[in-house]
Amino acid sequence: MKSLVRQLSSSLKELKDQVCGRDALLRCLEESVTSTAEDLTAVNVGLGGAAFLSQPTTDPARARQECVDAMMRKTRIVYGSGVDYMHRLYERLYDEDEITACIIKYLCGNDRVKVMVDFESQNIGRMKEKVVCLDGTQWTGSRWYSFFDFESETVYLGAKDCPGDSENVVSARLAVALSQLSLKLAFDNEGRPYSRGDVEQEREWVRALEEVEGRRKRGGEFRWSIHHALDLRTQSARVNYFAAAVPWIITNHGSTDGRANLLQEASILLHLYSNNVMGTLLSKAKR
Repeated sequence: MKSLVRQLSSSLKELKDQVCGRDALLRCLEESVTSTAEDLTAVNVGLGGAAFLSQPTTDPARARQECVDAMMRKTRIVYGSGVDYMHRLYERLYDEDEITACIIKYLCGNDRVKVMVDFESQNIGRMKEKVVCLDGTQWTGSRWYSFFDFESETVYLGAKDCPGDSENVVSARLAVALSQLSLKLAFDNEGRPYSRGDVEQEREWVRALEEVEGRRKRGGEFRWSIHHALDLRTQSARVNYFAAAVPWIITNHGSTDGRANLLQEASILLHLYSNNVMGTLLSKAKR
């Protein structure tokens, strides 16, 4: 009997030691997790973030929804009503192609983005009476369906439905203006699609312009947006609109046909945009 009691007492003590050990381990783990969370929060706040732990979204559908919702919060409908239509335009740009998606992914996390929309007019004249293009030329707003104002960093869009204009046409008008905005914000070089002091990239874009312009002089046919870029007066304006022609063509003609048109008419332009602009926009997009 005494032997049995000793065995039971020993087993009970061992069991208590194990329980205490697990409790101690749990307390250590809890303290470690709490400490790590506090450190991460401090880093996040120090970098200008909100005072909470932000978890990256891994669900593609949720990421798409959050991005479109963020763009809607940056959008002001000045005349008329068209919340659902505007929401659909952003979804279209997100879904159309990787090139248009990266523009939306970058802009949705930038606090400087402003979009003004008139759903009662095809042009922007009521929102902006006069516009000044990047090459210094001045126009009345009624001549423009969409416009990016470099000084105020504001995108303007006339989104009224009109005969013959499908939704992809309106999307393309929005895409070109948003593209110009993304170029200015991402590269901080007056709208050029490369950073200040990047001599190699500057040469590449100038060479692409000259190559396409040479083909035009020899009778080559191009989309309107490329013609428009080549006709501008200053180099900075020409290279900005030249780059913005890529999302315009892809959105207007659809991803498959748009890319085919670009490969046929200006493959060097598609190559430069895909290899340089897209990577920069995605790398600077806030998750």
